[in-house]
Amino acid sequence: MMASSPYAYLVPLSSFVVTWMAVLLSLRWFSGRALDHPNERSLHQRPVPRTGGIGVAVGIAVGALSVSPGEWWPLWIGAAVLVAVSFVDDLVGLPVVGRLVVHVLAAGGLVGRLLVEDLGWGWGIVAIITVVWTINLYNFMDGMDGLAGGMALFGFGFLAMAAWPAGDHSLMFVSLSIAAAAGAFLWFNFPPARIFLGDAGSTTLGFLAAGLGLIGWKNGTWSLGVPLLVFSPFIVDASVTLVKRLIRGEKVWQAHRSHFYQRLVLAGWGHRKTALAEYGVMVLCGFSALGFQQASDGIRLGIVGIWALAFLGFAQSVSMIERRLST
Repeated sequence: MMASSPYAYLVPLSSFVVTWMAVLLSLRWFSGRALDHPNERSLHQRPVPRTGGIGVAVGIAVGALSVSPGEWWPLWIGAAVLVAVSFVDDLVGLPVVGRLVVHVLAAGGLVGRLLVEDLGWGWGIVAIITVVWTINLYNFMDGMDGLAGGMALFGFGFLAMAAWPAGDHSLMFVSLSIAAAAGAFLWFNFPPARIFLGDAGSTTLGFLAAGLGLIGWKNGTWSLGVPLLVFSPFIVDASVTLVKRLIRGEKVWQAHRSHFYQRLVLAGWGHRKTALAEYGVMVLCGFSALGFQQASDGIRLGIVGIWALAFLGFAQSVSMIERRLST
């Protein structure tokens, strides 16, 4: 199906319906298996199935693949590999090194086949590292009810809105399909969550966010600042937290509860209030990205500066909320 076909407008609906049905079936099939049991680093209080990512993947496959250009096959092969390997990890657990090798292979295949001619191998290596980091940061940020699903809904939704005025219909409908699949998953994941994405969902969504961001840049649909702004709520939280943990000498591959969103939940905000606050930030970042796309260089610099100050202010606010809790 061509992305310019009138039937393409039904594709996001098919992604939503198929994901909704697949997640519902997953809840029944895996009700007592593949459970995420609470531990000292968790924010949930009872075992929850972590198989929602399979439903999201099925919905994306049904919808997005039908409007995707044939030359994007490295994106979908990489996504399929990540879904398969990460689902095995969700079920039985895999070594960190093994998972990282798969992430690098998926990122390398995407960049090597689609982007290296535009980037050259020097910047290509930087792009591979960026894709691998996005895969992992999305996984790190999937630690609270409704958060990762919300970021996918708003993030890919705003990518679709950015692709529309540029006339990039393939990118628009693929992004809409992913957003629709995320919206169906969020039906079951909004606090209190009945199911989690698991690594199969979070790593794949991170890979698609990085991949579509780079493809849009290659197509001339947007500058790299657009996807970076759209997904900045996740990028900033995960990156700042990683740097702080490295400085403290912590084992960064181990689970923890020091992300800003985790600290808000633990400070008494709870999942629902924190999720809604994060959604507000996501929406503001999305509209800022749309403005960034049309702005002059000077205004773009101002937008980046404003958000740098805003995120600094958000971080200070989290610390203030924690101090009030301790007094």
